Amino acid sequence: MVITMEAVIEIPAVTAGSSPPWPVAAMAPGSWLALDASCADDQVGLFVAALAARIEVQPPGSRDEVVNALLAEEFLIAPGGLQVRDSTTGTVVTPGCCAGLEDWRDWAQVVNGDSPWLGHDPGPEIEPVSNGLRVWQDGGPNRYRGRWAGVHVDLPHRALPGLLNGVQRDLVGLLEALTGWATRVGLQQRGSALVEAIDKNFAITAPLDVEPFR
Repeated sequence: MVITMEAVIEIPAVTAGSSPPWPVAAMAPGSWLALDASCADDQVGLFVAALAARIEVQPPGSRDEVVNALLAEEFLIAPGGLQVRDSTTGTVVTPGCCAGLEDWRDWAQVVNGDSPWLGHDPGPEIEPVSNGLRVWQDGGPNRYRGRWAGVHVDLPHRALPGLLNGVQRDLVGLLEALTGWATRVGLQQRGSALVEAIDKNFAITAPLDVEPFR
């Protein structure tokens, strides 16, 4: 059994139908973009465009206007979260509707026996099982009738701290890719400010303390 965990954002329909002021990767609305150091410039551009999709910018919105609007936001959010995959079976559990990447650290609550809110429609949930965790794609009504059913990934207790540390490394790698992208796009000082804002809002480089299960 090989379990992987990665930070992802959901591509919004508005991004696909708009014209961001920089090149973006062609991805279908509702698909998932994995975030790490390997993101190419057009994928980083798609990530930044997705952040800006919920912000009011007078069309067509120049590059500097879009970035300025992002920097003026009190909070940056992105639909998404952590995606869990069992590479042996090919089973994948993705974040539910309205889950946000900004809450990715909530997974550390599992150590204390709590299940973080992972979105709805479907409603991913985490069920404690012997020696591990069962991550359900849809807790749904079956869960409240005491009958779990459907797609799930089993995650050993001992694996969670390492997986979350790996997610943090991937997000730090994204910041590095973002720094290079900002330079090549020509954002200058705005680029550094954007990297800092994304780091702060998504709690990327802050120390991550995940206690092992007892």
